[in-house]
This record gives sequence, C-alpha cells and structure tokens, in this order.
Amino acid sequence: MEKRGISYSGGMIKEIIDLTQTLHSNIPTWSGTCGFESSILSDYDPARVHSFTFHLSSAGTHMDAPSHFCKDGLHIDKIPLEKLIVPLCVIEVTQEADADFFLTPDHILHYEKMCGKIPPASFVALHTGWDQYWSNPEKYRNADDEEVLHCPGISLEACHLLLERNVAGIGIDALNPDGSDPEYPFHHAFLGAGKYIVENLTNLDKLPPIGAYIALLPIKIGDASEAPIRAVALIF
Repeated sequence: MEKRGISYSGGMIKEIIDLTQTLHSNIPTWSGTCGFESSILSDYDPARVHSFTFHLSSAGTHMDAPSHFCKDGLHIDKIPLEKLIVPLCVIEVTQEADADFFLTPDHILHYEKMCGKIPPASFVALHTGWDQYWSNPEKYRNADDEEVLHCPGISLEACHLLLERNVAGIGIDALNPDGSDPEYPFHHAFLGAGKYIVENLTNLDKLPPIGAYIALLPIKIGDASEAPIRAVALIF
C-alpha cells in the first residue's frame, strides 16, 4: 500500500512527533507538590465525565507567556498563532548537559556552523536529554539541601544571542531554562523581549537539527501567564 503523507504548503509531512509529556498526578513540578489531578465525576451514567485540577499552571509541558515575568507582557491568549507554528531548530548537547550545564554562545555558533544561521521567527529547542528522568520526579527536580533545583539551562549570554537572531521562542526538555540560577535571569530577559518559553518537552532525540516545523498550541485561557500545551513537530 502506498504510504501517504499530509500535504502542507506544497510539501509532504512524513512524520509527526509528539513532544508533550503526559499529564498525571505524579509528574515532577517546580514546587515538588502535585501539579495536576484527574478524577471521574460520572462513569458512563450516561457518559464518562472527568474533573481536572491544575494546582500549578506550570504543570507538565507548558508555555510561559511574556506576562509570566513582565506585568505589561502579552498573555497566553494574545500570542499570535503565526508565532506558534514555526520552523524548528534543535540544538543537541546531551554529551555535555549535566545538572549545572548552561548553553553558551559558543554552542549556538557551533550549531550554526553545522546547520546555518538560526532563521528569524523560528523556535529553538535545547535537547539536553534531561527528560530521561521525567518518571523520577526527585531526580528530575534535583533539588539541593537549600531547595535550589539543578538541571541544564541557558546562559544569559546565549539568551542575548538568541534575541539577536529574533527567534519566536525557546524550549527545553527540563523544568527551567534558568537551570540552577535562582534569580531567573533568562526568564527576565527573554520574556521581557516579548518572547515565549516552553518547558518540559520530550522526544527531541527523534528530530533533525533543522528542517522540521513545530506547532505549540496552549489552552486559550484569558489573561493567563502560563498554560499547558500540546507540542508536536512536523517532519517533511
């Protein structure tokens, strides 16, 4: 039988990769407490009806809007769709990314030497491999005795270079692009520039470094600074 793809802008989508972690009550969160609960209100009487409770808006794979750190920044429901379905660049650093790793401008320049300059309005995903610990919340959070979380992140210098490239947003397969820096300099600078951040991605190992598209669709919650998303990559 002939294998058919999906036509898109004159091309054919060969594969669709889900980049989203599944929500359940035992997922790792920033605070270490339960971020999400699901219960059944009616079990086929006459239909199955669920109740969902988000104790944290940052539960699971989610998006931070500019308003998350900036009082006058865009809310989730105001981010234009054309900024949410964009070309995808994947920077792979799995061999280096320990708990206190920070992406530097040199990593970005090395990527560009191999793949070409990061195009404007694209989405940059940092593949660290940290999602391998998702099923172990304690390891995924990796908190020290002072409750500072330790996971791979992105340096402020790398943030400035990404802003020079005028990317639409960035994502990471860990809790936080600020890694072990409790002052959140990346969040302040990147969200302050009107960009968005996606946290807790997965399956980045299944993607090419360049050439795919990504669709990042948050729940359209009015005036929200964060929201869960379904993130998928389209490989042509």
